[in-house]
Amino acid sequence: MSEEAEIGTAKEAAEHELILAFGRLQGAANRLEYILGRALEEECGISHLVFEVLLILGRAGDPGLSMRAVAQEQVLTTGGATRLVDRMEAAGLVERAADPGDRRGRLVRLTPLGEETAVRASRVHLENIQRHFVQPLPAGDRVRFAEDLRILSHAARDVLPRLP
Repeated sequence: MSEEAEIGTAKEAAEHELILAFGRLQGAANRLEYILGRALEEECGISHLVFEVLLILGRAGDPGLSMRAVAQEQVLTTGGATRLVDRMEAAGLVERAADPGDRRGRLVRLTPLGEETAVRASRVHLENIQRHFVQPLPAGDRVRFAEDLRILSHAARDVLPRLP
């Protein structure tokens, strides 16, 4: 019998093991996003989304990334990525530079302030990850849990359509 056939009422749906598990995952992610995002804002003056873009650009290094690549990594529209990068540029965290491989293209890269902010925010973020994400888990399960999250993240990423 398929999982779908086992659900005959709203109560059965609400108590289904897989639905409960996914709801717990989503609830934990939402709560952690709030806790960790708020800490970044209070202690570093940046949103979690800005922090993630700083990390993406830090990982990419020079010469930087196209707006499309930034959008794809953060599951944003190119317009949304452009507006975010505009704000980050106004704050002095990133700069746009000519794309050596495309005369019309522009690349986004970290400024020295962006690099400094990424490092400072990473220290704050890591401390809060330890406190709120790692410490509550049994020590013997942490490595496996991190690997399972990597697998889930890659599987979900692979289902998303690529930006044209």
